[in-house]
Amino acid sequence: MVLQVSNPNNVKVYTVSGSGYRSIPDWLERKKKRVLKNDPEWSSRIELIQDFEFPEASLRVKTTRDGRFIMATGVYKPQIRVYEYSDMSMKFDRHTYSENVNFVILSDDWTKSVLLQNDRTIEFHTQGGIYYKTRIPKFGRDLVYHYPSCDLLIGASSHEVYRLNLNQGRFLNPFSTDSTAGINVTIINPAHQLFGFGTENGTVELWDPRSRSRIGLLAPQLPSFSASSSDLFQVTAMEYKNDGLSLAIGTSTGHVLLYDLRSSKPWLVKDHQYGYPIKKLFWYDVVIGNEGNSKIISADSKIMKIWDKDNGANFTSIEPNTDINDFCVVPDSGLIFVANEGIQIGAFYIPSLGPAPRWCSFLDNLTEEMEENPQQNIYDNYKFVTRKELENLGMDQLIGSNVLKPYMHGFFVDLQLYEKAKLISNPFAYADYREKMIKEKLEKERESRIRITKKLPKVNKELANRLIKSSEKKRKNEEGKTTTVAAVDEVNNLLKDDRFVELFTNPEYEIDEQYDLLHPTNKNLRKDSDENDEDEQMNESEESGASTFESETDSDEDLITQLNKRKGVKLKKTKDEPIRNIQSTSKLQKNKVPNRKWDNMGEMTMTFKLNNKNNKKDKKDNDYNNQKRNRRSASKNVFRGLNY
Repeated sequence: MVLQVSNPNNVKVYTVSGSGYRSIPDWLERKKKRVLKNDPEWSSRIELIQDFEFPEASLRVKTTRDGRFIMATGVYKPQIRVYEYSDMSMKFDRHTYSENVNFVILSDDWTKSVLLQNDRTIEFHTQGGIYYKTRIPKFGRDLVYHYPSCDLLIGASSHEVYRLNLNQGRFLNPFSTDSTAGINVTIINPAHQLFGFGTENGTVELWDPRSRSRIGLLAPQLPSFSASSSDLFQVTAMEYKNDGLSLAIGTSTGHVLLYDLRSSKPWLVKDHQYGYPIKKLFWYDVVIGNEGNSKIISADSKIMKIWDKDNGANFTSIEPNTDINDFCVVPDSGLIFVANEGIQIGAFYIPSLGPAPRWCSFLDNLTEEMEENPQQNIYDNYKFVTRKELENLGMDQLIGSNVLKPYMHGFFVDLQLYEKAKLISNPFAYADYREKMIKEKLEKERESRIRITKKLPKVNKELANRLIKSSEKKRKNEEGKTTTVAAVDEVNNLLKDDRFVELFTNPEYEIDEQYDLLHPTNKNLRKDSDENDEDEQMNESEESGASTFESETDSDEDLITQLNKRKGVKLKKTKDEPIRNIQSTSKLQKNKVPNRKWDNMGEMTMTFKLNNKNNKKDKKDNDYNNQKRNRRSASKNVFRGLNY
């Protein structure tokens, strides 16, 4: 046997009955016995109480004070059914002429009861059947019995609360309220017998049974964010707590208000969030879980919520498949019976709320076994795939067969078949998966390492970053290893220097990065200089910055001369010589000395000779030639000296 279990708010709720599975008649069960044997839904069902159902729907359900019976009303046809716990079966059923609105059990067992019917009649039932029937002037909505005075209080669609004295056997003067529409709820405080009447106008009137007069009027107010002032609501449910001071009020807007009778303002307002009228409230004080805090059970037609009375925190909830009409809690246990619009009367067991009753103590053993051996989900052996995935796996030809179960925008396929098809379509999937896992593991290990964060200034970030990289290269050349930490510290000390603070803090000193885009020639020259002489660039940048490239020059010749001086290469340049020729010569290696010649047409011929240290004569000739080429001609004739 297996119970359906839900886990709202991490609190397990076991559905004992009323899960929505179909009810099969006896004759059909005998006829299709073999078929039902193979039905997992039917074979795994649990019948806590046999015939715990009605042909169409259940309306009200209540337990007797002696804890031995449960009484329920339902349709169709309208009837009463009494069940005995010891036998776990129905004791008897009894039909009535009209549907039941509410009923009260007068005795400790089921033998005496009063039923309020929807045709303005009140029926008194005893052990042998119906005993007496009478009518009231208006359609009744609720009733309650006052044991000290033997008065039966009946709320109806009138401003009066009818009083029927069962000792005298006659109606007494009714209680006249200020309600203009009707009385929805009538309750009696179990501690001091204070009457409470919830009206259709949205007010609660409190009456003293001794003086038979009203002693208080409570006008509940909903929060402004939940309902506007123009919205009218009714009081649809009320319940006193055994302490005699606490009162719970349910409204037609789905709100529950908790009051202390000594205050006119609620200490807590709970919203069901569905907007359906609250049908019943119950104070549950015997809680074994959640530190034993008292709980309140409130139900509308859609959901039953169990929450903390102090802060309104949700403990758990029960949401049957059908609309809720009524519920009752088996005393001192976590078992709840729910009357609903389904055939079966719902039974829900919450171990965190309380233990199982004595007459069904096997529920504890059953839930413990389910904890040890959790039930496998029905979808664990299937894989959901789309049409595109089927085409990629080469399984699109199986569409329409029994292998694929259509569902929404895709299909359910057997998990083993899916794994085989995936392996055939991509045999290297495991290798790719293994490589991916290795990369992820290495990335996690890299993330655990200590990383150095470079805090760059807001102004001239690129300059600060270049200084850090240059410092790293310098230290690497000197010490033979990269010391990023020392380089960052060195540049940070430079940024903190009073002489250079404004360079990295004052926006007016920010270097225009667009200059290189507007002057690409200078940018290439700077890159060439960086490649050939890194140490010299570091020293010169600290002394004069980028003055060579950013200083104003009278002509291109001065710029090239400055570049040659910085490079240590002495070249002769004429006025018409293009700058790209100078750029090409600036990339010469240090161990080679160029020998260039110009012809009459302005073309240049360049030859190279290795610089031999032993050949001092060649070295002197090269130096002499370089000095002579670098000498500026005094004549304006640009063709002079081209054949030299």
